[in-house]
Amino acid sequence: QVQLVESGGGLVQPGGSLRLSCAASGFTFSTYYWRWYRQAPGKERELVAYISSEGGSTKHADSVKGRFTISRDNGKNTVYLQMNSLKPEDTAVYLCNAWVGNRDYWGQGTQVTVSS
Repeated sequence: QVQLVESGGGLVQPGGSLRLSCAASGFTFSTYYWRWYRQAPGKERELVAYISSEGGSTKHADSVKGRFTISRDNGKNTVYLQMNSLKPEDTAVYLCNAWVGNRDYWGQGTQVTVSS
């Protein structure tokens, strides 16, 4: 059974940091590409970051470049999103996504709220 379990969200003050994790099971983690998306109320889902199957290639949205970093640990079947210098506009539900070919799996989402 495929499972993607996210954790690490919460309430943080502007300028703070959080690290999101997405632990996967039920499929061959190392062969999948991964993405983090976010969705704020009333806004379209936004692609935040991408990492290739072996981790050698990453991309980040301009809105988070220099502040967020995606990474993966194939030994732990986990993908991470390190978020630094958080801003109120980063408030959203963050979702992890694994895909390869026509296979596409999603986490349940974790809420990140940036507020003083």
